[in-house]
Amino acid sequence: MTDYLVVSAVAGEARYVPEGIPVVVTGIGKTAAAVTVSRALADRDTTDLVVLNVGTTGALRDGLSGLFLPSTVINHDVNADAVRAIGLDPQEELHVDGGDGTVLASGDVFVTDPVVRQRLAERAHLVDMEAYGVVYACRAYDVPVRVVKHVSDSADESALDWPTLVDTSAKILGEWVAENAR
Repeated sequence: MTDYLVVSAVAGEARYVPEGIPVVVTGIGKTAAAVTVSRALADRDTTDLVVLNVGTTGALRDGLSGLFLPSTVINHDVNADAVRAIGLDPQEELHVDGGDGTVLASGDVFVTDPVVRQRLAERAHLVDMEAYGVVYACRAYDVPVRVVKHVSDSADESALDWPTLVDTSAKILGEWVAENAR
């Protein structure tokens, strides 16, 4: 029998996760996410565990809305080409099984700038601040992970309205968990 652990950046994103499914709130950013998920995984039997990273996301491309299950998460804060040039692997792209083909850029930048949005849109469909850290930690513990994101904004000035938009996304995310984490 599969056990599930829901991971979100803030409690509001997981507000509608059904009772009985444990939730871990990481805080904001890739580092907080990786540390918090690592602690959570170190303290439990992970034999039949699947981590579900649920949360909001910004759309980097016009017309994107709804629920996505990204197949790739990229760390957009690392200068990967320079790291490779000195002979190291930056692991800036991580594959996620069971995804829908979308690419999610994760970084410690809350994207509201149109120039940043356009640059990221060349490589990704969506943007958040934690998924890369969650997936990285799950890989370190050899625990399967699914990334489930709902578009809350367009990664532009509308992102500043996130506090008023998160509840709508949380309801949809909670419904997805209820239907898929059985």
